[in-house]
Amino acid sequence: MQPPAKQNPSPNGSRRSFLKAGAAGATAAAVAMPQRVQAAPKANERMRIGFIGPGGRGFGAHVKTLCNLHAEGRNIDLVGVAEVYETQRDKVADFIKEKTGTDPARYVDYRDMIAKENLDAVCIGTPDHWHHKQTVDALAAGLNVYCEKPMTKTVEEAFDVESKWRESGKVMQVGVQSTSLPVWNEIRALLQDGVLGKVLGFQTEYFRNSNVGQWRYYKLVPDMSPKKIDWDRWLGKGEGLAPEMPFDRAVYKQWRRFWPFGSGMFTDLFVHRTTSMLKATGLRIPGRVVGAGGIYLEYDGRDVPDVATVVADFNEGVQGLVTATMCNQESRVNQLIRGHYGTFALGNGEGFDGFEFIPERRQVTTQGDSGRRRFEAETIATEPVKNTTHAHFANFLDACEAGDPSMCNNPPDLGAAAMAVVNLGAQSYRKGHVYFVDSDSREISTTDPGWAKKWEAKSAARQSPNHIPGWNAGEFGSRLDEPTYMDQAGPWIDGQDPAGA
Repeated sequence: MQPPAKQNPSPNGSRRSFLKAGAAGATAAAVAMPQRVQAAPKANERMRIGFIGPGGRGFGAHVKTLCNLHAEGRNIDLVGVAEVYETQRDKVADFIKEKTGTDPARYVDYRDMIAKENLDAVCIGTPDHWHHKQTVDALAAGLNVYCEKPMTKTVEEAFDVESKWRESGKVMQVGVQSTSLPVWNEIRALLQDGVLGKVLGFQTEYFRNSNVGQWRYYKLVPDMSPKKIDWDRWLGKGEGLAPEMPFDRAVYKQWRRFWPFGSGMFTDLFVHRTTSMLKATGLRIPGRVVGAGGIYLEYDGRDVPDVATVVADFNEGVQGLVTATMCNQESRVNQLIRGHYGTFALGNGEGFDGFEFIPERRQVTTQGDSGRRRFEAETIATEPVKNTTHAHFANFLDACEAGDPSMCNNPPDLGAAAMAVVNLGAQSYRKGHVYFVDSDSREISTTDPGWAKKWEAKSAARQSPNHIPGWNAGEFGSRLDEPTYMDQAGPWIDGQDPAGA
């Protein structure tokens, strides 16, 4: 079963006709989705949702957003909280009771909650090193899953989650809320229709700055102690998820600074923008990934770098660049998608009400009929989304109610692809390797399969370029003009001029 990807409505506001026609005429690339094996709930049935590890993001975004959706009349009940920190567990459960009238059951171990609460779905907000196990356990129990980004800690885990999700037929949403912006579907339609010509690359970022060091703004309090926190369970000691270590408030609260639990900006921040760029271009698994960076200022005991860059090359002939520092924010790199005939410039953040089309000069854009080639800069309107987290959870509930995994704006195939970029970038930085990925087998290797030679062979054979998934623009903006003087080219064999001069 290969349903088309969900298309968001076209934005309000004017556009130039060529952009409007391009967006209307193109379709998103279809991806294989799990078989739709679950029936949609009946009108009088209510979805029972449990929370796993509702800490900072899990409480502030997951719990509070679903409480708001409950108040708006969504057919949901928030019935369970599994949290290893006693104080946080009571805080979350008391909040749910106050806002919804339901007193949720309280658990230390999420597996007890799954076994006892007759759940329909779980929301996972634990540190990264738990995501894979909790997601797989929930899918195996027949539950729909909302998992905070990144989908997993490692790319191997991400590929496994994607596989098990496909087998399960369940709905799963990965918590990159910006994927619920309509702009990415709109851009993909324009790219597929050839508005930029051959797509060559994207660049994106997630710059931050702090006077105390990134993630150290999460405050430590005396109440955080082994008396209140089940430390071995938080570590995943029994499951072999992290090395044994003594309790440390900084590790507990600021875990993103340390490799055993996450990958710093690579998986906390880069994953946001990378996922959006992959959704916009239709690209998925990269063929080649390399990362760079270092700790150049934040000498506060952290493991993870404060300056980092990932370069990902795709078999479609596209390069992605993701770069940032945690020590400078006012000179960020703009988000761009570049093609042979122009560029889409998106600025930064998630508050899009439009993006820019920047044309290349007339001397370059020579192919195609005159009505298709465009030489004027344009501002393209898109419909902004006031609260992307709210929209993302609403999309998840819609998919669950319909029993349709393909409705999710950020399903695990996209989540796994983003992890292949950012996590392999982190591993490359740490280990000094260049990573290559077989997009069919998902085998990851540090042995060069002949990446450069592949492209050199295409040039030697004068082949046509590769394109993004769903490309329907033929050769528009995808070939070079042949100057008349090139008939003078060619090797001289036995002293003979190949041009016959």
